[in-house]
Amino acid sequence: MAKFVQPTAEAIAALSSDPERLTLRLSEIFHSIQGEGTRAGEPCVFVRLQGCSLRCVWCDTPYALDRRTPELVLTAADVLERVAAFGTRFVELTGGEPLEQLATFRLIEWLCDRGYTVAIETGGHISIEHVDRRAICILDVKCPDSRMAPLNYERNMELLRPHDEVKFVVASRRDYEWARSFIAQYALAERTAAVLLSPAFGLLSPRQLAEWILADRLPVRLQLQLHKFIWDPHQRGV
Repeated sequence: MAKFVQPTAEAIAALSSDPERLTLRLSEIFHSIQGEGTRAGEPCVFVRLQGCSLRCVWCDTPYALDRRTPELVLTAADVLERVAAFGTRFVELTGGEPLEQLATFRLIEWLCDRGYTVAIETGGHISIEHVDRRAICILDVKCPDSRMAPLNYERNMELLRPHDEVKFVVASRRDYEWARSFIAQYALAERTAAVLLSPAFGLLSPRQLAEWILADRLPVRLQLQLHKFIWDPHQRGV
C-alpha cells in the first residue's frame, strides 16, 4: 500500500500569503443542497478538488480522481470569487481528496477569514493536524470493503475536535461490525459532533443498516445521500 507524505506546518507556512499566487486543481464548483452530515438539507457551495490517491471500490466521483487531468486550474483568488458569487455562507471542500493539495490549507484559512462556515470532506489518509481549527473536518474512515482501510491515518483519531464529524460508508455486515468496533475503540460518539453511518449506495439497503444500528443501540446517525434522491444518482454538479 502507498505511503503518504503528511503536510507539515513548515510546508504550509512556506506557501504564498497572496491568493493570486496559489493555484489549485479542481473538478468543479457548484451550488447545491448538502446531502450528508449534520447539515443535510442546507444550501451549500461545493468546491471539488481534483486528485485522490485512494481507489475506493464504491467511489461515486471517479472523474475527480486523476490529478493529471484537472478540469479547472484556478488561483485561490478565483475560487474565492466564484464561491462569493453564489451568495451562500456554507462551503464544503471535497474531492477527490482536498487535503492532498497543500494550497487547500491556505484556501480553508481564507474562507474562514471571510466568515464562511467551512467543512472539509476528507478520506482519512491525510493528517488533519494543520487544518484551520475554525473549519469542520468530516473524516471518512475507510471500512474493509472499500479496500482502502490499511491507508487510514489513525493518528487522525487523536486530532479530531468536538465540532468534527466522522463518517463510515458501510457496504456489508463485515464493514458494519468493523465500524462498530472502531467507534468504540476511539470513543468517537463521545468525542465528536456526530458519527455518521452511510450505506454504500446500491450495495447495502438503508433498511438493513438501520436495523443493525437499532439492534445494537449504536449511538450514531444513519445518513443517506440526500442529493441522490433529489436528482439522478449519477448527475454531476448536484
